[in-house]
Amino acid sequence: MVSLVETIARSLVDNPDEVVVREIPGNDPGVTVVELKVAASDMGKIIGKQGRIVKALRTVVKAAAVKQNKKVVVEIVS
Repeated sequence: MVSLVETIARSLVDNPDEVVVREIPGNDPGVTVVELKVAASDMGKIIGKQGRIVKALRTVVKAAAVKQNKKVVVEIVS
């Protein structure tokens, strides 16, 4: 999932070198949290108008996770 989020995020931002994605275990068993960190100037590009871009990113990741019988949550870290 990390590579999927990283690939999508790098294609959306102006500073792809500052994209940092890491995977950590969630509080609930069986849940994985993927943290996405981008440059402050690119935060709006990742979130999108009314959160549409990040919602679409979460939908794609959730669909990929379901195929692998996993539960993944994408969080944006400032």
